[in-house]
Amino acid sequence: MNSAYSELRRDASRDVMLKKILDEAMKHYRSSHHDFSHVERVYNLAMRIARELPGSVDLEVLKIATILHDVARHLEDEGHIEDHAYEGAKIAREILEKLNFPKEKIDEVAYCISVHRFRKGEKPRTIEAQILQDADRLDAIGAIGIARAFARGGWMNTPFWDPEKPPKPEYDGYSETVINHFYEKLLKIKDTLNTEPAKKIAEERHRYMLEFIDRFLKEWQGLL
Repeated sequence: MNSAYSELRRDASRDVMLKKILDEAMKHYRSSHHDFSHVERVYNLAMRIARELPGSVDLEVLKIATILHDVARHLEDEGHIEDHAYEGAKIAREILEKLNFPKEKIDEVAYCISVHRFRKGEKPRTIEAQILQDADRLDAIGAIGIARAFARGGWMNTPFWDPEKPPKPEYDGYSETVINHFYEKLLKIKDTLNTEPAKKIAEERHRYMLEFIDRFLKEWQGLL
């Protein structure tokens, strides 16, 4: 992929350790809505947020946590585990220990991964973990979020919409229709973000989703 679209591949080409970690991570990314392109986009967003924040950020910890944050996602999607964030932190530790990465930084990377999951509802205590959580959530909204929602719906054989199935008040990990997924989860994301740069990015992405849903429902009814 052109480095203009992937800061991760550019950075990995310049950093031997990052390249080794990237090679290990690539073995774990499979599903279409959580494939490696998701990691590349989250990485781009994380680096942007870090640049726009005042104060210091441990970019090494942030970069590595971003690369490894969904290494266990396919195991959850396939029903083998219940919490990909918890298991992902364990796998990340194993990868980094094998590569002789400094222990104190392994702890920070593992912490970032362990708290990034949407359903945990946990506010991270470190700025690196806050950035990763924000970047991961931002990739679930906007035009990319719409594409991912329908990819996920196709993978799970979920119908686009059913007017007889209203959205649930709280997201429980499964939405009966793709449109319900917007109401149950995606439209709530902008109010869960930690950092100001992420909140600014979310405003436009949120607006775009509202426009899409409005158009979708009008087309469904034959009004457009």
